[in-house]
Amino acid sequence: MNRTLKYTFYDLIRSWWCYAYFGFYFLTAGAILYLSGDANRAVASLMNIIIILSPLVGTLFATMYYYNSREFMELLLAQPVRRRSIFLGQYLGLAGSLSLSFLLGLIIPFIVLGFFGSEFGNFLMLSITGVLLTFIFSAIAYWIAIRHENRIVGFGIAIFTWLFLAVIYDGIFLLILILFEDYPLDKLTLGLTMLNPIDLSRILLMLKLDISALMGYTGAVFQKFFGTNAGITIAFGASALWILIPVMSFLRKAARKDF
Repeated sequence: MNRTLKYTFYDLIRSWWCYAYFGFYFLTAGAILYLSGDANRAVASLMNIIIILSPLVGTLFATMYYYNSREFMELLLAQPVRRRSIFLGQYLGLAGSLSLSFLLGLIIPFIVLGFFGSEFGNFLMLSITGVLLTFIFSAIAYWIAIRHENRIVGFGIAIFTWLFLAVIYDGIFLLILILFEDYPLDKLTLGLTMLNPIDLSRILLMLKLDISALMGYTGAVFQKFFGTNAGITIAFGASALWILIPVMSFLRKAARKDF
């Protein structure tokens, strides 16, 4: 697995995708920090970009890489190498290269402009959230691509999955809260949040930035639960499950798939 991981990582880290991804965050973070002059405001602004862009890039990149490396993958499968090592190594190399580009693009402007030491806790939460979302949606996209031979179908399902979790899910969530506003919805609200990694990341960042009061009653519910050490642990545990379940699913599918 280590050889596959290293090859995938070094191959992708030199691609123009990773350079463009790094450049976008480098320029965006630098511009926001320079114009705002405040690390806390910059983190709040970057939050809105990261929770949408990181899942999208992870989805697109993982799907494209799987389909484009299909012939190389078949060559590896003909060798005496375990399938688990091949697919897990490729996934980790892919998600790792994107995460490194993201982190460098975010960290360098904070260091150069002298904001790295201020609000370090908020910056750390922002970085962890971006990395988690990258690994989560790369795993989901990889699982979808392995299940569908047709590239158009695979791309379509992967993009719809991102669109559903990023946009449509929030609309359904809000509709449920409106329709059942006369009932106690504390546990339901928390449960529905756990079912969407983007919402989960957004809540954790808003609580860390201490702006959950803007969400009214819902924000109070999240503050009561996620504001505790146990709540944060459960939230990160749920994020880990969002990585583990798709990874185990695509490894199981890859082990049975006839290439």
